[in-house]
Amino acid sequence: MKIALFASGSGSNAENIITHFRDRNATDIEFPLIVSNRADAFVHERARQLGVPSFTFSKADFENGAVLRLLQQYAIDGIVLAGFLLKVPASLLQAFPDRIINIHPALLPKFGGKGMYGSHVHEAVVANHETESGITIHAVNEHYDEGTIIFQARCPVLPTDSADEVAAKVHALEYRHFPEVIGRWAKGLTK
Repeated sequence: MKIALFASGSGSNAENIITHFRDRNATDIEFPLIVSNRADAFVHERARQLGVPSFTFSKADFENGAVLRLLQQYAIDGIVLAGFLLKVPASLLQAFPDRIINIHPALLPKFGGKGMYGSHVHEAVVANHETESGITIHAVNEHYDEGTIIFQARCPVLPTDSADEVAAKVHALEYRHFPEVIGRWAKGLTK
């Protein structure tokens, strides 16, 4: 199973995923490339340190088929969005039906949709006086954060928590659960 990782930022989740499977000497799941929409994203440095090729594409490249051609060149079976901020174009959804998943830093359907990513989500959770937050791993469809929910994990939000404190709790859940869920999801794709 060859999985492409898509990331727009620091790439900490991408690094965690790759090292999780390498540490377990997994031979049934590979991560042969990382794709980003930002040339200045730190994920490229993490990829270099991990020895994984990384590529930068413009939004237009996602639409005109350049990204799809790269994925086909690497014989990619599925895609994991690990902090990727662009909407996935219909061409990729059609090429990888039910084979693209995303992680969202909140308990969907709350705090999802366009513009709800990273600190924006945690700030909204705190401003709304939520008592819990967490992660949602879901299938990707044509709408932001509306695909079928695969997994959720929760953490408490205290009245005194700042957005940064909520973010730290949510990141801990991401690092703990995302690789395990990817492993189960990938096994389901090979059936």
